[in-house]
Amino acid sequence: MIMDKNISKIRLHDGIVGILYLSSVLLANYINLSFGWIAIAVAGLQIVSPFTKFCPVYFVLNKMMPDTKPIQNGKWKVNFLKGLAVK
Repeated sequence: MIMDKNISKIRLHDGIVGILYLSSVLLANYINLSFGWIAIAVAGLQIVSPFTKFCPVYFVLNKMMPDTKPIQNGKWKVNFLKGLAVK
């Protein structure tokens, strides 16, 4: 049951990011090219998130769905610093 909710969270994340990309492209095409910066910002966050273990979309989804396993909640710092303290 919890696994289904985690999969739903991942699919919801992918849907939100996809909507951001699509809306950015449409707004840049029909309104102003400056809206293309939204797509660049989303892409930058997606590139950095595996290293920082932080994603703004997952941050919000983790708060909205507390009964699921937290995904990319930025806990890498704690584990990294604990590893340094052991050495």
